[in-house]
Amino acid sequence: MQLYLMRHGEAGYQAHSDKERTLTDAGRFQTAMMSHWLVRSVTHFDLVLVSPYVRAQQTWQEVAQHFAEPNEWIVLEELTPSNNASDTLDVVLAYAEQYEAENVLVIAHMPLLGYLVHAMLPHIEPPLFTTSGITLIEKSHESTFLVWQESPHSCCKIS
Repeated sequence: MQLYLMRHGEAGYQAHSDKERTLTDAGRFQTAMMSHWLVRSVTHFDLVLVSPYVRAQQTWQEVAQHFAEPNEWIVLEELTPSNNASDTLDVVLAYAEQYEAENVLVIAHMPLLGYLVHAMLPHIEPPLFTTSGITLIEKSHESTFLVWQESPHSCCKIS
């Protein structure tokens, strides 16, 4: 399975709650750039799991413009910033197994994403994800490894 972990795009702070924060224009732009770049690595997603927070939903809307409709996409309450990474990983993997998904996109938040990587690869310190940043984890029954981690700044030469 290829597990694409993506942080939401840059969000503003003018909202009644953290859950309601929306993407900025820069967040939409960077997410679109990463989507264009990501199309070179994957043609479709079998399963998309998205945080219920507005900025993650908007990130998925931007990404979805660049890909065919996934076989399944689910808003997952466990993908909130401070959720337990081990429990969340169990849920993500269970959904991937249930839908026999080979290409899974997860759109969520820091620090959860860093801890998800660490839960799968305990020898790696939890990495930081820039906004719109993506990490690819390859997972099989025999092994799990980090393939790459990209950000709008590293892949797309934003100055």
